[in-house]
Amino acid sequence: MPHWLQLMLESLPTLLRAALIFTVPLTLLSFAFGLFVGLIAAIIRLFGPKPLVAVVRFYVWIFRGTPLLVQLFLIFYGLPSVGILLNAFPAALIGFTLNIGAYTSEIIRAVIGSVPKGQWEAAYSIGMTWAQAMRRTILPQAGRVAVPPLSNTFISLVKDTSLAAAITVPEMFQAAQRVVATTYEPLILYVEAAALYLVMSSVLSALQARLEKRLNRYGGFLEARS
Repeated sequence: MPHWLQLMLESLPTLLRAALIFTVPLTLLSFAFGLFVGLIAAIIRLFGPKPLVAVVRFYVWIFRGTPLLVQLFLIFYGLPSVGILLNAFPAALIGFTLNIGAYTSEIIRAVIGSVPKGQWEAAYSIGMTWAQAMRRTILPQAGRVAVPPLSNTFISLVKDTSLAAAITVPEMFQAAQRVVATTYEPLILYVEAAALYLVMSSVLSALQARLEKRLNRYGGFLEARS
């Protein structure tokens, strides 16, 4: 067996364990919390009072305009200087959540704004409150439009979690770095890590395509019925 293949097979369990314990949970939690933050931020931008709108605009401006790696360093290494100490995983989770929230807020704001005003009027005409109209009419329509850009954001997040290695989160890329430190084979290990990220991204892209196809079919069914 070639040396490079043997090394890959020996290190594969270590990388997969790190992916399952840290990379996958960090991705799922960050996206879920970030999506919630983005939804709240988008609603405030569209319907909130001016002072809150200004705060949200400033938040989005900061987190979309600065590198994610710098944000992680500020949270993990910078906050202790003002007395706020965070472990690596919570620091990474906060950083990714705030970053994803800023980007998803713009996506959600755009898709909510794309829903025709007639849908609001129709909801109000049958006695719905603003909250009911948003929950039952607007968000379901906006959600179908938002799936492609949100899915792309999720796939990008899977790859971006490798940046958490810079603040000592023992996720998959840092696991590869640790193996490199003992084997002195950076090319083989980093190619293996890249291949694993590629597999995860490819699987998610295939699932995204199937979901979009199903949603388009469902949307066409509803249009035909109407």
